[in-house]
Amino acid sequence: MSGSPRQTASVVRLAQELIRRPSRGGIDDYGPVLAVLEEWLTARDLPHRRLYDDTGGLVGLLAEVAGGRPGPWWALDACIDTAPFGDEDAWSFSPVCGDVVDGWLLGRGAADSKLAASMFCHIAAELRGRADELRGGLAVLLDVGEHTGGSGGARAYLSDPAVPRPAGVMIGYPGVDEVVVGGRGLWRATVAVHAAAGHSGSSRVTVGAVSRAAHLVRLLDETELPGAEGEFPLPPKLSVTSCHGGQGFSVVPDLCELGVDVRTTPGFDARAAEALVRAAAAELDARLPAPRPTGITPVAAWPAFRLAEDEQPAAALLDAAAREGLPVRAKTAGPSNIGNLLAGEGIAATAGFGVPYEGLHGVDERAGLKDLPAVHAIYLRAVLTLLS
Repeated sequence: MSGSPRQTASVVRLAQELIRRPSRGGIDDYGPVLAVLEEWLTARDLPHRRLYDDTGGLVGLLAEVAGGRPGPWWALDACIDTAPFGDEDAWSFSPVCGDVVDGWLLGRGAADSKLAASMFCHIAAELRGRADELRGGLAVLLDVGEHTGGSGGARAYLSDPAVPRPAGVMIGYPGVDEVVVGGRGLWRATVAVHAAAGHSGSSRVTVGAVSRAAHLVRLLDETELPGAEGEFPLPPKLSVTSCHGGQGFSVVPDLCELGVDVRTTPGFDARAAEALVRAAAAELDARLPAPRPTGITPVAAWPAFRLAEDEQPAAALLDAAAREGLPVRAKTAGPSNIGNLLAGEGIAATAGFGVPYEGLHGVDERAGLKDLPAVHAIYLRAVLTLLS
């Protein structure tokens, strides 16, 4: 079922056009990159529409292929917003060049995930001509709300009552050796550490908020987390990811805010993560009393997830890879992703299988094209299995 050279060339050409329209999350206007996709979908008579969040902000594009027979809907998801460029002087080529050199597609978004977006659009176009024989339908979500952290495209898709809710989603993150069938969840919070303000030169000893926050960081770092257990192969992980407090040198600050990120598992969920952080905060307040207790404000919580290898859509993707002769293994990922958001909605998801890559979110991002025909064929075969 491997794609023809002509088909592969068409996938690469569309991806090049997408890379050449910068779409950095929260930085660039998404209109130009969406216009490329809208023109392409319109030329192939594929129904599509823009997605907006509750404030009217543009967060994605949705294309749909309705089957001619009843059945569940499935979705392919790829983001077309990207990470920032970072230090452009560190790149050996332009982040928006979109060139192909020595079998690699170059530029920001080549790996994450404009090549996948192009491939998924081509799969939708291939199915359009045989829709009558399909059960249910296929949605292709092209998300421009992912890299800002809001997952706006996915949220708008799932909250639209006019759109059929998918039975499962396959996300086009890159990586040719593995099908990601699970991932750790997350619990995130801001922690406000208080103290009495004072002058740094005063004869009176004042334990400021930054010093109290440092004690809390040490307490959190020293907290013992459980190991991996059961069928979920990864342990939880806690990181203090930000610290903001104080101004200048002469004032002992009365507030310091920490960012805490806990990667959760089925055996150590968001509730357990919050309890751990609150216990550490209570210990701090007992050891080093302050005018106000330490405040904890949760800001995000996604559950961990893991599909068994015989659950859809993981089973279809793994079977398709085996039939195409591409050896892959099922993997549970450490980083959280849109699959966690979907899991929270009760929707099964795979969160990665695609071409080889280098420099994702870093300098000299590139996507390998040698395996593109096989990857394309595997996704097409998996989709046809789910829609048959």
